[in-house]
Amino acid sequence: MRRLIALAALLASVPVCASESGADINFHLAAHPVGWIALALFVLAYVGVILEERIHVAKSKPVVLAAALIWGLIAWKTGGTGGTQDARHAFEAMFLEYAEIFFFLVVAMTYVTAMGERGVFEALRTQLTKRNFSYRSLFWITGLLAFFLSPMLDNLTTALVMSAVILAVGAGNARFTTIALINLVVAANAGGAWSAFGDITTLMVWQANKAQFFDFFHIFLPSLVNWLVPAVAMFFALPKGRPEPAEGSNPIKPGGISICLTFGLTIAITVVGRQWLGMPAAYGMLTGLALLNLLATRIDYSQRRYALAQGMEPQTYSIFRIIANAEWDTLLFFYGVFACVGGLAALGYLELASVHMYGSLGFTLANSIMGLLSAIVDNIPIMFAVLKMNPPMDHGQWLLITLTAGVGGSLLSVGSAAGVALMGASRGQYTFMSHLRWSWAIGLGYVASIALHMWMNAHLFGGS
Repeated sequence: MRRLIALAALLASVPVCASESGADINFHLAAHPVGWIALALFVLAYVGVILEERIHVAKSKPVVLAAALIWGLIAWKTGGTGGTQDARHAFEAMFLEYAEIFFFLVVAMTYVTAMGERGVFEALRTQLTKRNFSYRSLFWITGLLAFFLSPMLDNLTTALVMSAVILAVGAGNARFTTIALINLVVAANAGGAWSAFGDITTLMVWQANKAQFFDFFHIFLPSLVNWLVPAVAMFFALPKGRPEPAEGSNPIKPGGISICLTFGLTIAITVVGRQWLGMPAAYGMLTGLALLNLLATRIDYSQRRYALAQGMEPQTYSIFRIIANAEWDTLLFFYGVFACVGGLAALGYLELASVHMYGSLGFTLANSIMGLLSAIVDNIPIMFAVLKMNPPMDHGQWLLITLTAGVGGSLLSVGSAAGVALMGASRGQYTFMSHLRWSWAIGLGYVASIALHMWMNAHLFGGS
C-alpha cells in the first residue's frame, strides 16, 4: 500500500513541473505581521495534533482550520479579488499537488481495505502463528519485510500493508503491537530512502537529475543502520511469549487472490504510466481503481449466485462501501499539513530558512538539520525547498539530503506519511506519545546513518 504512496512520490513530478505560475510564487511576507500570525497558527495547530490524546480532538481539525486561516490571510494581504491573482495561483498549485496525493492514498487504502475484507491479512496471520513464531521473531520478520518491500511498494503502502498484519498477529498484546508499529515506521522510511521509487522525495531527487537510479544504492547500508540501531534498542522492551495460534485455517475469501494480483497490476500500470507515458501517478492508481471496481462486480455476482443457491439472502459487494470506510481523518490531516506548509512556503519561510542554512552553515550540517525539520513539517516541502534553492552541492551531499529527508521523519509519528497513516489505522495503539518515547533511539540511528554515509561514500564528496 505504501508503494502506492511511493508511487505517490511520482506525484512529486507534478509539483516540480506543474503550475509554474503558482509553485514559484514567494510573497516575501516572512517578516510581516501576516507571516508571524500564519506561523503562530501553524505552531498552534501542531500543538493540537500533539495533544490529540488529551483533548480528544481529531488531528485533522486543527490543521485544516489553520490552513484555511493561513491562506485567507495570504489572499487578504495580496489584494483579494481587486488585486493580483497570485494567491489563487499559489493555492491552486498547492491543491493540485495534494489532489494527486489524495487520489493516490484513497486508491491505496481501498486496496488494503479490500484485501483485509477478503481475509488476506488474517490468512497471513494464521500462517505466521502456525509456524509458532514468538513476538520477538515477529518483530524482526515484519521489520525486515518492511525494509525490503518499501523500495518497491513505497513506504506508505508498505506501512499500511504490514500494519494490518501486525494488528492481526498482535491482537490482544498492546505492548507488542505498539513497539512493532514504531519499528515498522522506521523500517519503511529507511527502506524507502535507498530507492528512487521508495519515497516521494527520492523520486523528486531522481527526476531533478541530482542522482541516477543506481546512485541511490550508495545509501543502502546507511539506511539499514538507520533502522537496525533503534530496532535493537526496542527489541529488549518486547514482551516474551507467542501469540495465540489462530483457530481454523482462515482461508482467503473468493476474490482475495484476484484483488492482490490486481493490486500488483495497478502498481505496474502506475510505474509504466510514469516512466514511459509521462503521466502522473494518480493516472495509474485511478486506472487500478477502475480494474478493482470491475473485479468487485464479478465478486458481487458470484457472491449473489452462491447465496441464492444456498437459500440464503444475498449480500452485495461494493467497492464504494469500502472507500467509505477509508481513514478520512488521516486524508484530511494530510491536506491540512500540505496546505499549511504550502502557505508558509508562499509567505517565504521555507526559502528564507534554506538561504540562511545553506549560506551560513556547511552543507553537511544544513542537510542534517533539514532532515530533522522533515520530522516536523513533512519531507516533501523540505525537499522541494532544497531543490528550488538548488545549492551547489556535490553528489555525496545530494545523496545525504536524500537520506536525511527520507529517514528524518521517523523521529516523530507526524514526520512521515507512514507514521501519519498508522496513527489512523492503528485505532489508538500507535500514537504520537508512544512514538516519542523511542525518539532517542531513532535519533541514534539517524546520527549513525549520516556518519556511515560520510565514511563509506567519502569519494562522492568534493570537500564542500
